[in-house]
Amino acid sequence: MAEAQAPAGPDLAQGVASDFSGETLLGHVGDQDVLLVRSGPEIFAIDAHCSHYHGPLADGLVVGASIRCPWHHACFDLRTGEATRAPALNALAVWQVEHEGERIVVRHKREQPKPVVTASANAPRNIVIVGGGAAGFAAAEMLRRREFRGSITMLSAEASAPVDRPNLSKDYLAGSAPENWLPLRPDGFYAEAGIELKLESNVTSIDTKAREVVVAGGGVIPYDRLLLATGAEPVRLPIPGFEQKHVHILRSLRDCRAIIDTASNARRALVIGASFIGLEAAAALRARDIEVHVVAPEARPMERVLGPELGDFVRALHEEHGVIFHLGDTVAAIEGNRATLKSGGVVEADVVVVGVGVRPRLTLAEQAGLTIDRGVAVNAFLETSAPGVYAAGDIARWPDPHSKENIRVEHWVVAERQGQTAARNMLGFREAFDAVPFFWSQHYDVPINYVGHAEKWDEIAVEGDIKGRDCLVKYKRAGGVLAVASIYRDLASLQAELAMERD
Repeated sequence: MAEAQAPAGPDLAQGVASDFSGETLLGHVGDQDVLLVRSGPEIFAIDAHCSHYHGPLADGLVVGASIRCPWHHACFDLRTGEATRAPALNALAVWQVEHEGERIVVRHKREQPKPVVTASANAPRNIVIVGGGAAGFAAAEMLRRREFRGSITMLSAEASAPVDRPNLSKDYLAGSAPENWLPLRPDGFYAEAGIELKLESNVTSIDTKAREVVVAGGGVIPYDRLLLATGAEPVRLPIPGFEQKHVHILRSLRDCRAIIDTASNARRALVIGASFIGLEAAAALRARDIEVHVVAPEARPMERVLGPELGDFVRALHEEHGVIFHLGDTVAAIEGNRATLKSGGVVEADVVVVGVGVRPRLTLAEQAGLTIDRGVAVNAFLETSAPGVYAAGDIARWPDPHSKENIRVEHWVVAERQGQTAARNMLGFREAFDAVPFFWSQHYDVPINYVGHAEKWDEIAVEGDIKGRDCLVKYKRAGGVLAVASIYRDLASLQAELAMERD
């Protein structure tokens, strides 16, 4: 039997010197890891691990009275423990800090303070959310966190309650994460929170003048505020054989279950597309000891987003793990287990996963007469062109204060943060969405973090060693840094994000 891991650092119940070095000190109270954090003249004590994926906050970044997780850039209020910025949603426990002479002593948790709520004179009574993904869920959760007492109706086309979608192409698909890790909240959460979650609900139209949503089957739901968070749908290839049972897209839990079921008896897999989703799926299938072939039209994976050097590194990393690439090529047809390439080559595969990008679901917004600009156009407060209607997530194109452009991105964390901001604005807070875009991608044991947004650049500056898996890659235009990718430089990634916020 493995020995229990000893608690970290000093016993804070016995006390430590109040002039401890650095901004943070990792210790424990009993068997619980607790982090002391110095911010100016104040010292706080908080749970030591992020509530998202258990990242070590001792390695994070202190910004004022908050601390940011080094792994996926969640942010926590040091006074209240509230998870103020996604992807973390659950608060951390805060501990009572006592001063005994020249020593700091921590023995007890404090009662969890409630977030400060500012009532709005024109607060809505009925809020409808169309979409059951990251943005929709984060909005509903934030509405209740801010003690909104009106009705919340969440209309989701999915068959399951909101899940941790990034896990579908990573650990869950690889077989290293159980399915009970996936739900963003337990089944009973929605009823307890008074959120009416309607699954497999297809919204057919929106009447912005009458402020009504029409659901397939004839149901009409009135709203005072409406959040459109319809997300994106995977691109389906117009090739013969695409509709066969062993050919899959990967977007929902149902999709992932189907891939796992097919892969359970597979010896060889074909991944069409060298996108983030495609290559994460390739890594997950290799973890199941399945031979994997990747077919993609580009010369190197992910070059459009990460540039040539990092793209070459990603290819080499996958090849080290046995992935076989067919780049500069496409699939012309799939007949049974036989995929014919445009070049004339053939790949035999028992399971096919298609990851060639997604398209925003804009039909409802277009039919409702909302302003469309390669997405649903919103202002800084995520309001659309129709009064009382907001948009967030993959469909929203917003004025980004960092790039000084209107942008639309398809990142999980951005969608969650927009959902949170939209929720507060629907309650009358008038809060501009100014978060720096962030995403992460996992390939085997190598995480790639990315902050900012760079569609085009004229210079790539590399600090460190990409091949050595220790680097910071800056994407610049006219001397300014638009985005930063990193491998195992978590603190530097957080610092780059903060610099962009303050620029």
